[in-house]
Amino acid sequence: MPIDDATWRLPEELVALKRSVASFMEKEVRPREEELPYDSYSFPEEQISVMRQKARQSGLWAMYSPAEYGGAGLSVLGKCVVAEEAAKCRMGAYAPAGGAFGWDPPNVIFDGTQEQIDKYAVPAIERGDRKTFVAISEPAGGSDPGRSISTTAVLDGDEWVLNGTKLWISGADSARWGIVFARSRPGRGRDGISCFIVETDTPGFSARPVGVIRAWSPCEVHFDDVRIPASNLLGEEGQGFKTAERWLVAARPPYAAGTLGVAQAALEIAVDYAKGRETFGSPLASKQAVQWMLADSEIEIRAARHLVYEAAGKADRGEEFKTEASIAKVFATETAGRVVDRCIQVLGGMGVSKEMPLERWYREMRIKRIGEGPSEVHRMVVARHLLGKSMKG
Repeated sequence: MPIDDATWRLPEELVALKRSVASFMEKEVRPREEELPYDSYSFPEEQISVMRQKARQSGLWAMYSPAEYGGAGLSVLGKCVVAEEAAKCRMGAYAPAGGAFGWDPPNVIFDGTQEQIDKYAVPAIERGDRKTFVAISEPAGGSDPGRSISTTAVLDGDEWVLNGTKLWISGADSARWGIVFARSRPGRGRDGISCFIVETDTPGFSARPVGVIRAWSPCEVHFDDVRIPASNLLGEEGQGFKTAERWLVAARPPYAAGTLGVAQAALEIAVDYAKGRETFGSPLASKQAVQWMLADSEIEIRAARHLVYEAAGKADRGEEFKTEASIAKVFATETAGRVVDRCIQVLGGMGVSKEMPLERWYREMRIKRIGEGPSEVHRMVVARHLLGKSMKG
């Protein structure tokens, strides 16, 4: 069922990678996943260690990290291929493969010095555990963090002192270290943001989970006179927003691709169900209303995949792709939400039961329209591309 179009025929090496990931998911991830509680986002340590060993042996390790530091060094298109296949499990796009391929450190760390990379990134890649975080959003931040970040960073001798609060930060309560964006130059807007590496055992750092619609909770993070070495400044002082924007734009195509993996898996469930279910003396698949829901889902998934691949292709060619990344993010995440919703409708009561993963995916896809920038902000990016200076009135 997945697309096989000459316009976006994958290179042979990515076709092989796609098959390897799909095989690993089929043999190693999904059977074990069925033994876990319904809303689990991780495997027991004894299971995940075995799975990670097999992933390393198969060359499926740290696939978002550069090869020179122990990762797979994939292109953006390669990351999209992996993200889509690895999301085809009950844990979905938030915990692809349940962490069996290792948890990559935030890619922004590779903008740091060699000393920073060696100290923080390399051990994180080797361990593969989810012990890092990125903190940008704030309680009053809205959708313009570059101007509304109020967490402060003040240089005091050979230390930076951080004060403030971050919100919706994934993994901060179990992390060893994280990347924090704070204002080091008051009154300078986006040019006043800097980027810092913060170890979570530093006095004054605290994190608490905040419940949301899914089982995995992000955190509210507090910085109360958190003192870090001056050497933990990542990149140039005052250039943190540019660093964040570059990292976020590059992450959007794989983020979008992960939601398509969920949509594809949901559609396959609905197709199988429609073929096997009889209602009013005939197969459910014979009903035009059902056929159209399935057809619309297939059409939208194919269209979304083209948009994701277009953004990834431009990124890999070194072309400007910010607009394409926003288009792909909006269309793929909204498509995935619609597809999962339709598939629930096809299954009826079974669609909302916990015998199926659909209702869990439904909750997760709702969040995907907000994470990595809400749809409305990405529509603004596209509008600015179209309208240019006239948007300023």
